[in-house]
Amino acid sequence: FQKLFNKGMILGEDGVKMSKSKGNVINPDYIVENWGADTLRLYEMFMGPLESMKPWSMQGVDGARRFLDRVWRLYTEVVEITEENSSNLEKVYHQTVKKVTEDYAELRFNTAIAQMMIFINEAYKEKQIPRAYLNGFLQLLNPIAPHITEELWNIVMGHKDLIVYEKWPEFILEKTLNNVTTVVVQINGKIRDKLEVATDTN
Repeated sequence: FQKLFNKGMILGEDGVKMSKSKGNVINPDYIVENWGADTLRLYEMFMGPLESMKPWSMQGVDGARRFLDRVWRLYTEVVEITEENSSNLEKVYHQTVKKVTEDYAELRFNTAIAQMMIFINEAYKEKQIPRAYLNGFLQLLNPIAPHITEELWNIVMGHKDLIVYEKWPEFILEKTLNNVTTVVVQINGKIRDKLEVATDTN
């Protein structure tokens, strides 16, 4: 093999190594049966850095399920699909494609999911979302939550082929950049004000 990655151990909810004798073992079959396989996958990837040791949390499982529920509602109940571009979502969409693409490559799944959550939060503020953005988001989420994304890809977006056969979405770097930046004004070491100025200001 050309690369080795040592992942961290998942502890019981009590913060101790899981073992039958301690009675703190989590049965994945139980989680799949009650919350779904996508929830289990999403939560495990969102728990923290892949190399870190981290305790299990049923509240975290509930949070992962709520996020997937929000994704489902966005596609099936909240927004209308439009073929036109959306300037409101353009930057956050391209930022999301960029960050998720780069984070997947570096196995930073938790921060990739966090960025996808930001996109969904922004998407809920819109009444209409471009088809390209909705398609692209499902492709980004698919490696972690394949079941719900394939359902939405087929039922809502109307595709016949599976997501895995599609070309990975691309971002436009210029559209990920901020047009304004915050400049902090300090006098004698104390913050007095904050100014929003154009990024290309001299």
